[in-house]
Amino acid sequence: MGDADYIVIGAGFAGLTAALRLTQAGHSVLVMEARDRPGGRTFTEVGVDNSYIDHGGTWIGPGQDRIHGLMAEFGVPSYKQYVDGESMMLVDGKIYRYGGTIPWSMRPWVSGNLATAFLELRRMCASIPVEAPWEAARARRWDATTLAQWLERHVPVRRARSLLEMALAGSYTSAATELSLLFVVYQLASAGGPDFVLGVEGAAEDARPVGGMGALYHQMAARVADGLCLRAPARSISQDRAGVTVRCDGREVRGSRVIVSVPIAIAGQIIYEPALPADRSLLHQRMPSGAVLKCHALYDEPFWRADGLTGQSAAPETAAAVTIDAGMHQGGPGVLAIVNEGPTARRLTRMAPADREAAITEALAHRFGPNALVPERFTQQDWTVERYSGGGMISHAPPGVLTEFGHALRPPCGRIHWAGTETSAVMYGFVDGAVRSGERAAREVLAADAVA
Repeated sequence: MGDADYIVIGAGFAGLTAALRLTQAGHSVLVMEARDRPGGRTFTEVGVDNSYIDHGGTWIGPGQDRIHGLMAEFGVPSYKQYVDGESMMLVDGKIYRYGGTIPWSMRPWVSGNLATAFLELRRMCASIPVEAPWEAARARRWDATTLAQWLERHVPVRRARSLLEMALAGSYTSAATELSLLFVVYQLASAGGPDFVLGVEGAAEDARPVGGMGALYHQMAARVADGLCLRAPARSISQDRAGVTVRCDGREVRGSRVIVSVPIAIAGQIIYEPALPADRSLLHQRMPSGAVLKCHALYDEPFWRADGLTGQSAAPETAAAVTIDAGMHQGGPGVLAIVNEGPTARRLTRMAPADREAAITEALAHRFGPNALVPERFTQQDWTVERYSGGGMISHAPPGVLTEFGHALRPPCGRIHWAGTETSAVMYGFVDGAVRSGERAAREVLAADAVA
């Protein structure tokens, strides 16, 4: 591991994008990744038959032009998410089949309350300046309010509130009581509103890369392979007037500047010398990740399609909170992805893996019939034990954080620059946001050294 013009910490999409753009600009780049693989919070498993499972970030949607641009650059095509048929919503043990985003087949006061809540969220999103949400007219009021408190006031119908709480809080892999309302509205606004974030067709889960996310990030890693160091967790960063020194388990490297692209809480585990400005240091302590347990049940065929079902379902407080058809682009086995987040994920992670599988497949059988009870294969990805992810797929802001410390999210601290999806004002929390942040950080370091 030698010195380089620039150092990037983290080989997820943000770090790989930054390294790629700096390499293309003619600079030497060293990428230090703590894991034994690239990809970060995306992780594609490829079988001997070329089947693929995305254990982390999976989908892409319209308006996410930076991830689409990267896919075009590397020749990775996409395919549409399967949406033919009806989805299911389970509330109080009863199954409702429906099309679209809102389950109008439920009792009118439930679906009506959901529709009203969506209208209010759209209105709130329109008032958010995504580059600086802490400057919104109602920023301090919303930042002093939890998502749970807002739901109690604005979604009086219990069933509607339960569904919306699962959908919104689940997106941030946490309980609604943990989340600042300002943060929730900001994240929704960064992606265009709740219809995009919570939708599938024409929205956040519109399509997937052929071959999974790994079809892209492995090619990106290969492009910067000369400087990619795996199993290399950055322990400390020292900066002086001439450059930065990054230390990793007895080794040290030198560069002009460093881009830190790991999750915010993980960035807080690095020792900085001299110490970071107070607001940035305190931000590291205040934006945790949540909890995600993502499983896949593989069957000989996607039998639910013959029953007129999309494979999408939502069932608050069950062992299979959210399901979606995760089949491949050309036939292959039937695959159901099961995503549990926040309190439900934490509860399931306390169970033995075999007991978790039994609980989840029983929930699937209740929904999709007896064929779902015994999959050919069952995978479990517990992100809470991924020490270099910090738990969930996205860092969230509890009450009071954005208005006090949000301004420290993006600005560099001397020769230390910040990337990661949480630093993107557009598509915060998505792979596209990570790509945007990597490109922004690369531009920053080049501009800073050009001025110097």
